[in-house]
Amino acid sequence: MIKIMKYGKVSKSEIFARTEPTVNVTDIVAEIIADVRKNGDAALYKYCEKFDKAKLSSLLVTAEEIDRAVKSVEPEFLEILEKAAENIRAFHQNQVREGFRIEKNNGVIMGQKITPVDRAGLYVPGGTAAYPSTVLMDSIPAKIAGCPEVVMVTPPSADGSVNPVILAAAKVAGVDKIFKVGGAQAIAALAYGTESIPSVDKIVGPGNAFVAEAKRQVYGKVSIDMIAGPSEILIVADGATDPRFAAADLLSQAEHDRMASAVLVTDSEALAKAVSEELERQIPLLLRADIARESIDKNGKIIVADNLLEAIEISNEIAPEHLELCVENPFDYLDKIRHAGSIFMGYNCPEALGDYFAGPNHTLPTSGTAKFSSPLSVDDFIKKTQYTYYTREALKEVAADVGFFATKEGLTAHAKSATIRTEDE
Repeated sequence: MIKIMKYGKVSKSEIFARTEPTVNVTDIVAEIIADVRKNGDAALYKYCEKFDKAKLSSLLVTAEEIDRAVKSVEPEFLEILEKAAENIRAFHQNQVREGFRIEKNNGVIMGQKITPVDRAGLYVPGGTAAYPSTVLMDSIPAKIAGCPEVVMVTPPSADGSVNPVILAAAKVAGVDKIFKVGGAQAIAALAYGTESIPSVDKIVGPGNAFVAEAKRQVYGKVSIDMIAGPSEILIVADGATDPRFAAADLLSQAEHDRMASAVLVTDSEALAKAVSEELERQIPLLLRADIARESIDKNGKIIVADNLLEAIEISNEIAPEHLELCVENPFDYLDKIRHAGSIFMGYNCPEALGDYFAGPNHTLPTSGTAKFSSPLSVDDFIKKTQYTYYTREALKEVAADVGFFATKEGLTAHAKSATIRTEDE
């Protein structure tokens, strides 16, 4: 059963405690990465057989496989994928940056140009659930950024196939190449390249602890979006919130993962009790009831605050991945929220809207990192490059200043590189 606690009556360490994974995967992942770097495709085939029980003759998903998959998916779902993709494009199109150019009267020109990364790598999990939403959310911003190539990796089934809905989403999103490989070995392949899989410049997408650790270890060779932890939802709710809705929304994240965190913060003791009871009614009805049960029992909390402003301060301290603001007039409180990955406003905006359909990205900072990081966006797939131009006359005006500055740092060659151009004058 979910824990109910009164803010101020228990220690802050208890309020803000997070359950962390206990498996140490560092050495295992390092060994896998080294194997893939050394043995390339051979290592990938070996791990596909070991972990996915799939004996493959090729890692590449062919055009014929994609076409068969799309034909096998219900037309109604294909239509929904298209609608979701349209919403995601419309939102992310507003994130497109433009370079700038500054021209001064003395002939100095400075500016910044925007360039997409050459190749983006997208990891799409397999395992206990299929995530076509991840395909859309992570590849569409890359395409809007102008990436010439988006490469996707995803674990195969034991029969060597890829879930058709994953391939259908990839077709809708415009993914360029798809490979049947998952786990830490897929991240290693994207980072270093193999005979079949090209190396990329940026790796994005969620995964289990092994995938997250692999992303951490290859960072520096490539860029990554973030090291994502287990899913999180925090609901700030007033007494007018329907407890059925609040319980359902908490469970929408609890069913993801046994390590997921579902938290309700409310100023209503009556709501706290009603939501606790509603959770007990709804959990047995879920397809993934065992996962949700463990998540709620281990990591679920209901925190009773004195008022909504205190509730929001608790939320800011936790900095949740998903924040539902289930209050009357939610926009009155929006500016008070400093730390959250994505905010869902009002009584009629469940977090699932953001997972699938609304348009804002669902790849979000977790584990409190919303205090300093942001959702996946078009910005993740671009580089900003500065440029500077000085005329000879403009340099003459500042060469002595540059030289003086450089000597203060003890870097006389720096100083000389500026002053040598004007010494003859």
